Amino acid sequence: MATVITDDCISCGACEIECPNGAISPGGTPYEFNGRTYPPLADNTYFIVPDKCTECVGHSGQEQCAAACPADCCVRDPNHVEAESTLLQRAKLLHPDHQFASLSAGTSHFRRSAAAIDV
Repeated sequence: MATVITDDCISCGACEIECPNGAISPGGTPYEFNGRTYPPLADNTYFIVPDKCTECVGHSGQEQCAAACPADCCVRDPNHVEAESTLLQRAKLLHPDHQFASLSAGTSHFRRSAAAIDV
């Protein structure tokens, strides 16, 4: 997971609503994953559960949390970069009944970035 929520979070909840994977939780709130409950990853700001984050690959050409955030605090973590294939595989595991379309600029920010370079 290369997306994190910075300490600049204003706790508006816009990111949580937009996340297609349910990867975002309010600070201080336990979260569920694979049938188990885990302690919160942050106390004072919303947080992203790494094992649920796909950077919206397969869903959208941009990260929906970042697009919705009025404080611009949903950012990619340059210290934890994941490949597009890894993120798509995670999306397929999280949504086994969903048929994912072929990756394109509309379903992966990796393709959108590449398309912008080719222009």
